[in-house]
Amino acid sequence: MTARDPVADLRRIAFLLERANEATYRVRAFRSAAKALSALPAKEVAQRARTGKLTELSGVGDVTARCVAESLAGEEPVYLRRLVATEGTDLGAEAAALRTALRGDCHTHSDWSDGGSPIEEMALAAAELGHEYLVLTDHSPRLKVARGLTADRLRRQLDHVAALNEALPDGFRILTGIEVDILADGSLDQDEDLLARLDVVVGSVHSGLNDDRAKMTRRMLTAIANPHLDILGHCTGRMVTSRPAGVTGPGDRGHRARSRAESDFDADAVFAACVKHQVAVEINSRPERQDPPKRLIRRAMEAGCVFAVNTDAHAPGQLDWQRFGCERAARCGVPADRVVNTWAADDLVAWARGRP
Repeated sequence: MTARDPVADLRRIAFLLERANEATYRVRAFRSAAKALSALPAKEVAQRARTGKLTELSGVGDVTARCVAESLAGEEPVYLRRLVATEGTDLGAEAAALRTALRGDCHTHSDWSDGGSPIEEMALAAAELGHEYLVLTDHSPRLKVARGLTADRLRRQLDHVAALNEALPDGFRILTGIEVDILADGSLDQDEDLLARLDVVVGSVHSGLNDDRAKMTRRMLTAIANPHLDILGHCTGRMVTSRPAGVTGPGDRGHRARSRAESDFDADAVFAACVKHQVAVEINSRPERQDPPKRLIRRAMEAGCVFAVNTDAHAPGQLDWQRFGCERAARCGVPADRVVNTWAADDLVAWARGRP
């Protein structure tokens, strides 16, 4: 039988584990093995597999070595076959149509902040999913626990993204962005001149989530009125422990997500401001967030808001979580023409830059 590509099989397994929200250590085992083997000539990999010496390589264990041996023998690795066989349920027609209409993802993270993979890995995974673009939105400096980017680090990232775009496949590009913290007074946690340079700015509340209703409302309204803010991220800040169909593993980073109640704010006032300032409301697809809840998606719809169905992905496999956001959007009657990431990249950037 013709040998398969063992590195591609290992990466596919890691992708599917990430998509299933499996524990980080499992994902890391396959990504580490793929990285170790990709540095070696194919002949050496085959020789080590024949002689049982794959596990002598740092990053390759018994399970990953067995997958490599099966792949080199021309067989789909058993581990991969089982993952494929237990994938989630099919999307309904309306959700599937919305998922097909999406051209990109406007909220993603890399290992420059608290993501687990390099920017180029995230970009290539997005391209393989059929996206035309990926908006890179690593965190801003106040979120130190997430290694938020200082102004200097963000400038370096912009240069790095420009170089990557020169090397990426035709028809795909990385758009520059940030997930900027909405601070206690509603200001945005990054230099104004830098925010003006970015293609897309997502703004989210990460601290003071228990602020009283009046304070949280003022905070969000101030941020929404900022001309640099394009998308209001996970607006309630909630965490849930339930998962949509198809997600069966432990929580992200190897543990079940803790529960956290919604922040309290005047949703009607916030959504009216989003309409006035042409700020999109994010439908966050992360299984532990499901934010905003469906009742608020419906209120935002009634208010006339536009939306962005985003993954908030911190790993390549999580980029396929848009299906969860599409399911919730479809149940709330959100049409594709009200979702900004169904637009082409140039149209999305022009919208973000031309907002009042």
